[in-house]
Amino acid sequence: MASLTIGLPRIHASQGNKCVPPTNDFIKGTWHVTHSSLPLWKGKRNVNISYETLPADSAEVIKIDDLVRYQAIGSNKIKSVHGIDTPTPGDPGAWDWRGKGWLRIASSHWECLGFGHVDDNNNQWMVTYFAKTLFTPAGIDIYSRDREGLPRGTVDEILRTLKEFGVHEITELANGIFQIPHGE
Repeated sequence: MASLTIGLPRIHASQGNKCVPPTNDFIKGTWHVTHSSLPLWKGKRNVNISYETLPADSAEVIKIDDLVRYQAIGSNKIKSVHGIDTPTPGDPGAWDWRGKGWLRIASSHWECLGFGHVDDNNNQWMVTYFAKTLFTPAGIDIYSRDREGLPRGTVDEILRTLKEFGVHEITELANGIFQIPHGE
């Protein structure tokens, strides 16, 4: 397997490279969150995020409509969280999320740490970092276009690459990654 290009979030970029950001066209569409260190996904299944670009605003900023859907394990009810991602000024590949509706009071910051294609497959992957908020700890998610996820070797390579930075927070998050069930 070719080595993966993964970077660090901006708060740790002095200790390694930051990810060259993906294009909005790469981000657009539905991603399945197959692995995470975020406790909010424990006990959940079929977690996916759909990103759609919005028309540029008056300042020519292109925001992203962000819709998360998931189910609790043992439930058929689909729950959702809807928000808008605004590019973080001066930090390519990073966005500031703000909830819509009654979640408008909630906000978070997320960054792409790496992205690419699985060898000999059309499946794409992305690794994201979420900064700590009042309600959640910092975390890392691994996304796949394919609901079945990524080959185990790809996931292992992503985690190994994250740990090789030697940044305590990132290593701890990578060590805390768990698989999210899909298709049940």
